[in-house]
Amino acid sequence: MTDVVMPQMGESIVEGTLTKWLKKAGERVERDEPLFEISTDKVDTEIPSPAAGVLAEILVEEGKTVAVNTVVGRIDEAGQAKAAPEKAEAAPAPKAETAGQAEAPVAAPAVEVATAPAVAAAAAPGPGAGEAPGEESLGPLSPLVKRMARENNIDLRLVKGTGAGGRITKQDVEAYLAARAVQPAAAPAPPSAPPSPPVASAAEPAVRGPEPPPAPLTGAVPGPKTRIEPMTVMRAKIAEHMVMSLRTSAHVTTIHKIDMTRVARIRERNKEEVKARYGYSLTFLPFITRAAAEALRAFPIVNASIDGTNIVYHNEINIGIAVSLEGGLIVPVIRRADEMNVLGLQRAIVDLSARARARQLKPDEVQGGTFSITNFGSNGALFGTPVINQPQVAILGVGVVEKTPVVVDDAIAIRSISLMGLTFDHRLIDGALADQFMQKVKSILEGWSETVL
Repeated sequence: MTDVVMPQMGESIVEGTLTKWLKKAGERVERDEPLFEISTDKVDTEIPSPAAGVLAEILVEEGKTVAVNTVVGRIDEAGQAKAAPEKAEAAPAPKAETAGQAEAPVAAPAVEVATAPAVAAAAAPGPGAGEAPGEESLGPLSPLVKRMARENNIDLRLVKGTGAGGRITKQDVEAYLAARAVQPAAAPAPPSAPPSPPVASAAEPAVRGPEPPPAPLTGAVPGPKTRIEPMTVMRAKIAEHMVMSLRTSAHVTTIHKIDMTRVARIRERNKEEVKARYGYSLTFLPFITRAAAEALRAFPIVNASIDGTNIVYHNEINIGIAVSLEGGLIVPVIRRADEMNVLGLQRAIVDLSARARARQLKPDEVQGGTFSITNFGSNGALFGTPVINQPQVAILGVGVVEKTPVVVDDAIAIRSISLMGLTFDHRLIDGALADQFMQKVKSILEGWSETVL
């Protein structure tokens, strides 16, 4: 019997929501065949089966959030189907949800309210909405969605679900909150006119028909000067991780000016062929990643981590590349980056970035990093001072590469220059060693001689 566990999707992730089982109890599954779907703070993805056999038991039902490494099911490798677990999955529903099932036909028409978003948004903040009535008619809901609904007084029947089978996701709730946030500006108008004449006249149009109610006096109700909305779960987790890193590591940054002219010429000479042959652009980042990997081989302490008073030296060079997402970021990892050439690194960067933004990364692709790179230059920034991605001890920040007039052999020349800096943990790495590391990166990039990418 093989245990199926909730995987850890990154060092900072402590729990995940099992959103859908792709197999039923008693059905056969092959090794690496998609078995269930999960949703975490950063990634929504399918989890493959760890073994071939029959899904003998389902221990965590759809919509439940559990800690990483929790056993969610079991696979019988002998291939013997067990009917009992499948019945057990179905049996509790009539017992525990009898009342809810009876009420479902009555509550179902309320779903149609979602077709009138203007009315729904105005009605949502009313008293008692925080109890999220009618949840039983909405299908499986994750604890996160239920908690967001209660904390923000949301009637989930008014939220349009975009998940599998119409399931309401945290993104749907966040979109509803954003849409509702614009309503309070108009909503305060009725209570702001307490005198009886306006109230009476407001009722008159219902009798007279075409005559509109009188407008409130100009300036009687000042418009809102602030707008309050809760952080998304992703944003809250990022905030927690960043503050923890600043508390943990003694952050210091050393900045170096690097002449990327040779790399720029090689890139310019090959970018059209690479685009035509492989379908993606050749950027500066794989050259920089290659140089960093070589420098990490020369200075293994920069590729290390700290465990109490022990230094943990990693035998592999696994470089994380920061990828921006809508409302957050994630750092997928290129494993054994030192064993790849420039084209291999470019392919890995394009693939991981695309799947990160599509929320399709696998569990092992967001953990196990030993060093990170963040490319500020992709947004035109000259430089930035990043926060170390724990439990690593250093991160390389890369500024934009731009043509700049510089002095070369007592003459003014136009060169492709980039500012790069190493932010390091001063508990382990001293300034002199950090500068030596950066000088190694600088010498590789400025003296680039490889003609084969």
